Amino acid sequence: MMIQTDNRKEVMEKSRAALPDHVVAFIEACNSGPYPHSQLISVLHKVQAHFGYLGKEQLDAVAQLMQIPAAKVTGVATFYHYFRLEPQGKFTIRVCLGTACYVKGADRVVERLRDELGIGFGETTSDGLFSLEASRCLGACGLAPVVMVGERIYGEMTPDKVPALLERFVKEAEKQAAQKQS
Repeated sequence: MMIQTDNRKEVMEKSRAALPDHVVAFIEACNSGPYPHSQLISVLHKVQAHFGYLGKEQLDAVAQLMQIPAAKVTGVATFYHYFRLEPQGKFTIRVCLGTACYVKGADRVVERLRDELGIGFGETTSDGLFSLEASRCLGACGLAPVVMVGERIYGEMTPDKVPALLERFVKEAEKQAAQKQS
């Protein structure tokens, strides 16, 4: 038996408004099928695909619309490494820390990136331009040490190459911003 509060309609409207229509429709389809709670991870994937991360408002909306306790929704979102609870930067920098990359100096590249960006792993710069992540292997061991920005691999990275790499993406962001204003 479901107990409804006096403001249930208002809460549900607010929850629907917090998510894009296609996600709300997906949740409603899940709710009408068998074992709707088993679709929670699929729903969270759709929410993250739209927003780029899972914010508190979106997690609460999913909990309300799926009628799953907010603590459980948040627990699932924090358990799986794939889900992000903070907005990502425009450019995500992944540093390979696999054996080949580490032996060839990835730790020094990480140190330079941290110094230049002022952030650590799992963080985003205050301007929203860069996020920094560690990776166990990027599959380009012959080019070690390797950094990946977006889908592009940059091999034989050294601490001295870091400023030029970052500048390349700062200029790319400026160019994109100028094109949007045109």
